[in-house]
Amino acid sequence: MARLKIAIIGAGSVGFTRKLVTDVLCVPELRDIDIALTDIDEHNLGLVRQILETIVDVNNLPTRIEATRDRRRALEGAHYVINCARVGGLAAFADDIRIPLQYGVDQCVGDTICAGGVLYGQRSIPVVLDFCKDIREVCESGARFLNYANPMAMNTWAAIDYGKVETIGLCHGVQHGWRQIADALGAEPREVEYICSGINHQTWYIDIRLRGRPVGRDELLAAFERHPVYSQQEKVRIDVLKRFGFYSTESNGHLSEYLPWYRKRPEEIGRWIDMSDWIHGESGGYLRYCQETRNYFETDFPVFLEQAKKPIDVAQRTDEHASHIIEALETGRVYRGHFNVKNHGVVTNLAPDAIVESPGFVDRFGLNMAADLTLPLACAATCTASINVQRMAVEAAAEGDVDLLKLAVLHDPLVGRSARRTKSGRWSMRCWSLKPPGCRNTRTRSTRRRTGSRRRRREGRSRRALRQGPSAPSRSCASSAPDAESRSQKILRPRRIEADPEKAA
Repeated sequence: MARLKIAIIGAGSVGFTRKLVTDVLCVPELRDIDIALTDIDEHNLGLVRQILETIVDVNNLPTRIEATRDRRRALEGAHYVINCARVGGLAAFADDIRIPLQYGVDQCVGDTICAGGVLYGQRSIPVVLDFCKDIREVCESGARFLNYANPMAMNTWAAIDYGKVETIGLCHGVQHGWRQIADALGAEPREVEYICSGINHQTWYIDIRLRGRPVGRDELLAAFERHPVYSQQEKVRIDVLKRFGFYSTESNGHLSEYLPWYRKRPEEIGRWIDMSDWIHGESGGYLRYCQETRNYFETDFPVFLEQAKKPIDVAQRTDEHASHIIEALETGRVYRGHFNVKNHGVVTNLAPDAIVESPGFVDRFGLNMAADLTLPLACAATCTASINVQRMAVEAAAEGDVDLLKLAVLHDPLVGRSARRTKSGRWSMRCWSLKPPGCRNTRTRSTRRRTGSRRRRREGRSRRALRQGPSAPSRSCASSAPDAESRSQKILRPRRIEADPEKAA
């Protein structure tokens, strides 16, 4: 039998690769293996190789570490391929945030859907399909592709439908939310059991048990509202819990991008976000964080190297799914987690072709998903809106269909109501202000008639302004464009960067 081999694409993400490999080496049966690292950044590749070889030497392990920029060489003979690559780097990511912001589309992260996520997918999917081609041609037959790279659902969808490779999408948002719920309830995480289901970054805790007792909406809502930190940092999530009845896996900033209510009016965004950390909703927050920490591993490298000189502590193994999945498949020890896979009846009220994130069990016979789960109607409606965007975006990337790409962007919940079609048939963006959730429309018919006249006059000015090009935002965005432009300039100052998948959930 061939020696087990794991290949990691995008291994230049030093901290995350170190974590994934250390988790694998915590399993005795997964120590006599080959680990191949590949990345386009030779410098980062050298750093992570030095760290991992130190771990192997200190612990006297038979593990062989290889690092190469030649992807096909790294993948040759691999049984598992883990993808952590950020395609396009931070320069492209900056455009994903900056350009939509000029038109009033305000994103905190912009890597899942919304304008930024859709365009990110257009860069990532062709490259993911190249990975899949290599997997089919040079990996061991039946090799599994474990995808950590965003946009998770789109990349996984493309790899399965177009790449024809057995793929599982992996994310840690579910685990992060679980620990937060336990903290809010004043419990240890091990005392809280849960079932999550939905789609990546829009997954819902549809069943929560505290020491075996069901926890309902009212109890959970009261716990979050009285918590001194979460009550300030998680205003969107708490508001959604109040309205939907179920808590979301995603951070305040992430969740606010997927719904059409919380980031529409610049003067209202401050009501819903907390500036104590970027993840709570800061405009362009993840981009700023990545820029400021781009080279963190340069300064932390001596620390990583010193830590690598200590014996592996199995108790410090993380709950990142990859090592647990490989352990289950190779040893038969059952692992339960939440995975991104084709629906095919897993969630009854989501499209069968969609990529869902839901509970499953892994053992030597493969991945077995719990089937016939039904989402609450509001949760399913929110997921369905994003699934429709993902489906169009995946096909647009795979087929090179620019018209379908435009439609994917326009159907995004946050973008869609900021777009209009001109008489020439072209699509352009504008910011239509909406009242925050719960506000009533108190305008009279005559007021609406006068407002309509004003709107038509603004649209005339807007068309003239748009003909001057994107550098002159339309006058119809007068209430938001200056704000957006100033935020755009603020978050896009030249900085250093690297994306760590651990921070994006």
